[in-house]
Amino acid sequence: MQGLRASLAILTIFTAGVMVVNGLTSTSVRLSSSGSVKALGVGVYWDSACSQTVSSIDWGLADPGSVKNVTIYIRNEGNAPITLSLQTANWNPANATNYISLSWDYGGQAIGANQVLAVTLSLSISSNIQGITTFSFDIVVVGSG
Repeated sequence: MQGLRASLAILTIFTAGVMVVNGLTSTSVRLSSSGSVKALGVGVYWDSACSQTVSSIDWGLADPGSVKNVTIYIRNEGNAPITLSLQTANWNPANATNYISLSWDYGGQAIGANQVLAVTLSLSISSNIQGITTFSFDIVVVGSG
């Protein structure tokens, strides 16, 4: 079909965390992220000028029942409008998904060629988290259009 353009972009950020127990009555979770970013058609940056590429995320210290937010900037580096979707993959251990979740505030709007959009990622830790001392997962952002 002539005139039809489609693009698919995948961004993977490896995320890892470690739970730290402080004393007998309180539990804290130290969440950190490191690894490489793989992107095709989109770029992910720390700043709206798109000069600082995201290569890792440091979630800092989080308590059970808390939500940690990180703002990133996603630029459509293709030549056609795209929409984004968020996925997680490769949870280790697999039951971490019972206690930890990732969401964002992206509203589903189309992102034009070279357009930059600020997106806030939110990592939620269940107040009932238990039995997990370390975890890891991938964050996957898919752009299609």
